[in-house]
Amino acid sequence: MDETYYEFGTPADRWDRAQLFFEAKEYVTAARILGGLVQEAPEQVAPRLLLARAYYHSARLAKAEAELREILERSPVEDYARLMLGRTLERQGRHVEAATHLRMAHAMAGDLGPALTEQQGQ
Repeated sequence: MDETYYEFGTPADRWDRAQLFFEAKEYVTAARILGGLVQEAPEQVAPRLLLARAYYHSARLAKAEAELREILERSPVEDYARLMLGRTLERQGRHVEAATHLRMAHAMAGDLGPALTEQQGQ
């Protein structure tokens, strides 16, 4: 596909197109479109989060991790990004580091059950 396809249309058009590709499980194509959107508006969380999800689902875990860390740098209270970072680190075999992020995500979402269970098991 021509590179202009990924850049064609307004940001709203490209966002819609990226979501369609993501929903169709065409994660690599979605990521190509979302990459441009993130460059244009790096402060927006939604495109960056969907880009991280596309990377995660296409097993590009280092890229997913980088996007998730950027989201958390900009918005530390983004609990879904924290959860995804934990899952991404788990898939990379970094379980100790993942556990910290997963506990924080559960606490931020108001679900203290996993954190309490882990503390009681110690």
